[in-house]
Amino acid sequence: MTTIGKDQAIRVRGTVGHRTRAHLANVVRSGTTPIVDPATTFVVLAAFLTVDELVIAGDALVGWLNWCTVDELRAVVRRHRGGRHVRKARAALAEVRPGSRSPGETRLRLVLVRRGLPLPSRNHDVVVGGRWVACVDLAYPDARVAIEYESDLHRSDPQVFRKDLTRGERLKDVDWWLIRATADDVGPLADDFVERIRRLLTTGTAGRHDTRSRHPVATFT
Repeated sequence: MTTIGKDQAIRVRGTVGHRTRAHLANVVRSGTTPIVDPATTFVVLAAFLTVDELVIAGDALVGWLNWCTVDELRAVVRRHRGGRHVRKARAALAEVRPGSRSPGETRLRLVLVRRGLPLPSRNHDVVVGGRWVACVDLAYPDARVAIEYESDLHRSDPQVFRKDLTRGERLKDVDWWLIRATADDVGPLADDFVERIRRLLTTGTAGRHDTRSRHPVATFT
C-alpha cells in the first residue's frame, strides 16, 4: 500500500506499506479506489522482489496482463533515477520482454539466455506449407526446436494433457523437436537442460533431425 507525500507509510496487518513522493507517482483509479499506475508499481516492487521476480512481474505487465508497455516502464524507471532500489528495477527492465504468457515461460527464457543461448521467439506459431501447426511457448525456428514449459496443470488437467500430446505429435510430423521443461529444468537441472538445447540447436541448424521427412508432411483438418 503506497502513501504519497511525507506521511508515514501505512502499517496494516497483511499489507506492505510504502511511501513515495507526489511527483513520482502517477495515480489512476480502479473503480472508485485511487491506485498507483502499473508502471510505477513495477518500480515500487523493486524494494521487495528479487531481480528475477521483478522480471516476471514486468513480463506480466507488458505481456498477458497488457497493463502497460516496455516504453512506459522505461519512462518510469528514468523518472526514479537516483532513487532507492532503482538500480534493481533497471537491471530487471533490461530483461523484460513482451510475449510471455506465464511465470514459467519467463523463468525458462532467463535460464536459456543467461547461459549463452540466443533469445528465443515467444509464443511462436509454427506454420509449415502455409498451414498452422501449433503455437509453442518458446522456439528456435531455424533449428526447428520448440520448448514448452509444463506446470503441474499440464499433468493434472486431462484436457490440457491430451492437447499437449497432440501438439507434440503434430510437431514431429513436420520435423520439429518439442522439448518439455519442468520446474527442475529452470532450477537444479538448468545447466544440463541448457546443454541439451544447445546440442539440438547445433544439430537442427545443420539440417539433421529426428525426422519423419521421408514421409509426406501431414496436414490437419
